[in-house]
Amino acid sequence: MYQPSKERYQSMTYVPSGNSGLKLPMVSLGFWHNFGDTASLANMKAMCCAAFDAGITHFDLANNYGPEAGSAEANVGRILREDFHAYRDELVISTKAGYYMWEGPYGDWGSRKYLLASLDQSLNRLGLDYVDIFYHHRMDPATPLEETMGALAQAVRSGKALYVGLSNYDGPTLRKAEAILKEERVPFVINQNRYSIFDRTIERNGLKETSVQLGKGIITFSPLAQGLLTDRYLNGIPADSRVRTDGRFLKESQLSEETLNKIRGLNEIALRRGQTLAEMALAWILRDGAVTSVLIGASRPAQILDNVKAIQNTSFTAEELQEIDALSL
Repeated sequence: MYQPSKERYQSMTYVPSGNSGLKLPMVSLGFWHNFGDTASLANMKAMCCAAFDAGITHFDLANNYGPEAGSAEANVGRILREDFHAYRDELVISTKAGYYMWEGPYGDWGSRKYLLASLDQSLNRLGLDYVDIFYHHRMDPATPLEETMGALAQAVRSGKALYVGLSNYDGPTLRKAEAILKEERVPFVINQNRYSIFDRTIERNGLKETSVQLGKGIITFSPLAQGLLTDRYLNGIPADSRVRTDGRFLKESQLSEETLNKIRGLNEIALRRGQTLAEMALAWILRDGAVTSVLIGASRPAQILDNVKAIQNTSFTAEELQEIDALSL
């Protein structure tokens, strides 16, 4: 039986999500990869335990995480039942709906029918009565925003979610959604979006600025740009890398000599700061206080412990930020 470390909260910093009372760890654990049916249950358990021992109290899922879709929730449900049942109230569990999940017209996008049915399915797989945060996973151009936000409101009113969030929204749509949720008196507390040194989309589409203006938190995924912002590719493409063994998300064409030189330049800045490139990339996201938490993915416990070190130094000089921009913009 798993017994968590008594010192688990000493090495982590917890930050309110926007103007809400919900505090999240500065580093959260994402379950997009490595928690599906193709992964080892023993390793999944080891990663969850290592994360919790390091003070990571937020586990982030979605209905379609796997492979296969739904399997990450089912595996986490087993881990919660077997190892974390006594600690449910110390955890924030989030899930999402918005991408394709089942055949027919009701298993995708943002209709009320899809979102509420998906939430019930997620709770069943997780073995939970409620999730702490329920997100709409992506903007839906075909469904009225009032309907999608109304479904999130119903999720809270039914007791199946404590808070709601939006994922992959832009600034203007976020502002419209926030107005609806505010009128509905729904505790909307966070936005989840891709963000990294190499991907500044939320700076360009208004999401980051609007979130700050509205007092909403931000949690970011793919902070290491699918592994580019690590020491993995400093000397070229390893034979066992994801580029060579998978290729779905990071392709060899993205690793030109120009990109590799940028990665090496960023690594030199990190070394001067006394950090690994991955630590600096995570710290850069947290540098200005706009981002509440950064989501990390992992394939082994040691990666989680290494990434948590990023919060030890999130301050950058103006010169460092200029250097990083020169290498990445």
